[in-house]
Amino acid sequence: MSTSASVPAEPEDVIDGEPSVTDRLVDANGKYAAAFSDPGMDARPVLRVAVVACMDARLDLHAALGLQLGDCHTIRNAGGVVTDDVIRSLTISQRALGTRSVALIHHTGCGLESLTEEFRHDLEMEVGQRPAWAVEAFRDVEQDVRQSMQRVRTSPFLVHTDDVRGFVFDVTTGLLREIDPA
Repeated sequence: MSTSASVPAEPEDVIDGEPSVTDRLVDANGKYAAAFSDPGMDARPVLRVAVVACMDARLDLHAALGLQLGDCHTIRNAGGVVTDDVIRSLTISQRALGTRSVALIHHTGCGLESLTEEFRHDLEMEVGQRPAWAVEAFRDVEQDVRQSMQRVRTSPFLVHTDDVRGFVFDVTTGLLREIDPA
């Protein structure tokens, strides 16, 4: 796994006259677009799989799973938990774009293991409004994978629930460990 040492760790707009991180991303996109040619792909994933995973920056899903552009739909959020919005995305993925399999990927050392629902209370105290969403914090990553598998398998909106598998990605070894749904 590689990281970009040229991107500053500070999220400031300008650091010592340097462009912001977003400016650097936009600049990189300009270089990408200059060499880009339309691959002529359909929005339907070739492998007919949707991958739901944590947003953690240490997870390079395409590399870890041997995927290429166009192979899958990737749905990411904090913890990789199956929320109502994930069900919405999976429903569109299956019903409109032909996916049939779902792979759920949590990981070791997840930040949600150190949070609690108290996070919502703290936000309410700070901003004066309680978030409508749940933090979905957990202590046992394997149990949370099982819960996510169950949420997918029991959703009335999803038509393909027979090939739903869950995994924990080890951020120190790069290996996936499959979780028994039982």
